[in-house]
Amino acid sequence: MKLQQMKLKEALKYNKRWVYIVLGIIFMMFLGTVYSYSVFRVALEKDLMIGAAESGMPYMVALAFYALFMFLTGRYIEKFQAKKILILGGLLVSLGWILSSFVSNIFLLTITYGCISGAGVGIAYGVPLSVIAKWFPDKKGIAVGLILIGFGLSPLVTAPIARSLVESYGVMKTFFILGVSFAVMLPILAILFKYPSDEEVLIFNKKVNQSSENSRDLTLKQMIRTKSFKGVYLNFLIGTMIGLMVVGMTINVGLDYFQLDSPTVTRTMAIFAIFNGVGRPAFGWVTDRYSSRKAMTISYFLIMSSAMGLVTSGKHTLVYILTFSIFWFNLGGWLAIAPTSTLKLYGIKNNSQNYGLVFTAYGVGAIAGVSTSGLILDYYGNYDYVFYYIIVLCMVGIILTTKYINNKTEKIG
Repeated sequence: MKLQQMKLKEALKYNKRWVYIVLGIIFMMFLGTVYSYSVFRVALEKDLMIGAAESGMPYMVALAFYALFMFLTGRYIEKFQAKKILILGGLLVSLGWILSSFVSNIFLLTITYGCISGAGVGIAYGVPLSVIAKWFPDKKGIAVGLILIGFGLSPLVTAPIARSLVESYGVMKTFFILGVSFAVMLPILAILFKYPSDEEVLIFNKKVNQSSENSRDLTLKQMIRTKSFKGVYLNFLIGTMIGLMVVGMTINVGLDYFQLDSPTVTRTMAIFAIFNGVGRPAFGWVTDRYSSRKAMTISYFLIMSSAMGLVTSGKHTLVYILTFSIFWFNLGGWLAIAPTSTLKLYGIKNNSQNYGLVFTAYGVGAIAGVSTSGLILDYYGNYDYVFYYIIVLCMVGIILTTKYINNKTEKIG
């Protein structure tokens, strides 16, 4: 009887942890509203009397501060309660949006939306990943991938809401309305987050099959000295370069390269966003179930096949939908491969700090991908050369994966 009660208690604790997946998805969906910035650009250009290049500055700075503060916050996540850091990040996000409603020029908007709100996203982003990893030591990849669905699908949910608000109230009032909404909802959600107790950790660890990839807990300095760190960092950089490069040119490729009409391209964006979201748990599962090396290699071959398809298969609507669905699927995939690989290779104890450093590759990749593809397009005036560039990057990635990522515990130094 006592044994049955113990098993029932374990089962209840085991099932209770799935609540944190739901909380994580919702919280990430709020944070992911930063990706809906394109909804505001036309209105901002009109209200502030600026051009397209200037209107993009707040978004670019937001992504940079997001990556920077993800790294800076990593060392503190384990030292403070999860909810305290989430509340701080959430309040900064809401403050940035509210202050944005009062600006009169693009410079101030870059500070409020880009610096303040971007920093808030970076501070909060790593906490749900850390909490979920500890609740799911046996399913780290798919659990992390599931909550990242919220971040990936956020524009699909929040962009229509933001667009409707802009049409009804104007862009500045929309910033205020969304900022107040974040100020209310994010702290409420944050209070519900907590790490599992020692007893719960013991229960969950019974489910863990020790991976041959690694079962050690490495510090930041130890991680940097490993051979695999070069592979994880450079591959995440390449994956991000390709992904954000493709995301940035998706609409233009549809309109200019495939000669599709604007309504058709707009409809396909919803499909691509769904694939982007699904790619996260899918590649999280692959990384968990098999290995980081296999997940990375599969991703590169999928991306290469899509790039080759664009060059060789003709300019048909189906080709556009299929190839760019795969591209977006893999961008989502890399945002699960990187954190799951960091957990598997370097352990959970110092993961917040370790992944904070790995995540800086996202910021570098964003700048490198968009700028280099733009230079290629300006020089050749043809998207085919951008697709060739993607194929070359994939080949480099496969070489790096083969050289630096293995399935055995490695030496440090």
